[in-house]
Amino acid sequence: MSSTTAASAYDQYAPSRASLMGWLAVVSVMMGIFAIVTTEILPIGLLTSIGSDFTVSDGMAGLMMTMPGFLAAAAAPLVTAATARFDRRLMLCVFMLLLALANFLAAAAPDYWLVLISRIMVGITIGGFWPIGAGLAGRLVPPAFAGRATAVIFSAVPLGSVLGVPVGTLIGHFAGWRTALNVMGILAVGVLVMLFVFVPPLPPIQSTRLGVLGSMLRSAGTRFALLLTFLIVMAHFATYTYITPFLEQVTHVSGGLITTFLLLYGAAGILGNFLGGAWVTRYPRSVFGLAAGLIAGATLLLPVLGRWNAGAVVLLIVWGIAYGAVPVASQTWFSKAAPHTPEAASVLFTASFQATISAGALAGGIVLDRTSPSTVMLLGGCTAVLMLLVIGARFIERLTGPHGKERSGTCE
Repeated sequence: MSSTTAASAYDQYAPSRASLMGWLAVVSVMMGIFAIVTTEILPIGLLTSIGSDFTVSDGMAGLMMTMPGFLAAAAAPLVTAATARFDRRLMLCVFMLLLALANFLAAAAPDYWLVLISRIMVGITIGGFWPIGAGLAGRLVPPAFAGRATAVIFSAVPLGSVLGVPVGTLIGHFAGWRTALNVMGILAVGVLVMLFVFVPPLPPIQSTRLGVLGSMLRSAGTRFALLLTFLIVMAHFATYTYITPFLEQVTHVSGGLITTFLLLYGAAGILGNFLGGAWVTRYPRSVFGLAAGLIAGATLLLPVLGRWNAGAVVLLIVWGIAYGAVPVASQTWFSKAAPHTPEAASVLFTASFQATISAGALAGGIVLDRTSPSTVMLLGGCTAVLMLLVIGARFIERLTGPHGKERSGTCE
């Protein structure tokens, strides 16, 4: 959507100024993404307790991370196209209701297969809510405040790590993982009420057709964004999904201390999110490359230095700073590759990111069941190194090409 289109849409459907209701609507969308992100990655902190309750291996329990991502990747383009003519507020409310039901189903599940069904519901929610919510800032507040509102909405991603997962893990440690999921279901119901009360009616103003996504894939910039996103997200989620087994088996950390470690990781992620957001517009390749280098260093060193609490904490903080910059860097790259179709760029970003989360969690689980948590970390680090090599090769290609050097603010 062009800025002109966004402005006219705002004039027609949103308040005439950055009113309190407008910002409450922004916060409501942010809370929706916070609930989704926390629900999606909470199994990282509850992995071993859920697995032991159903007598499944850590790798099999990792399917809780695999299922939502694959479903979200498929749902993002299909659901967005299928619901393009429906009021966006209505769709946000429907998806939040689905998230609440998914959490309540998992909390009450007598068998592991019902937990996996609930994770399918989570995946559909991610694929439907995220592409809609990510692009709503310009319709909730005046265009002059759209950038700030977008930052508020996306702050939900690191907050899910720094607040949602540690708190959920803490609740699971003291009251059981079912209680933690019930709390997430109650949170989703609360967000549903917020969306209904504070978000104004939002008739669709632009339809995202599947053909638009196909044309984006023919762009070299989009394909390069897909490759980088695949490598860095694969490296991260193949390893971080199984950080709890690593801390338990290699670092020998107790359950309560693991929560503290995850909290420090999440706090570092917030710092990385703001640092990456400040630099990525001008230096997209540098931000991506630095993030990959830090993730590679942290995961490759964990099997050695992570045997001690201090070493594990330091490396998790470095890792958190690095990964905190990844979502904003990836989305910025997709947006720059398709500046005239932001909703389609958001759909493609969501689909590729979520598919790779699942692929990474699945690959890490297979390796974990056959080897050890340390081997998982080493292979993830090698994947991050491969991304560094890809970025370096593209940089050398551009230096020796007709343009001579990288231009600030470009991704290609």
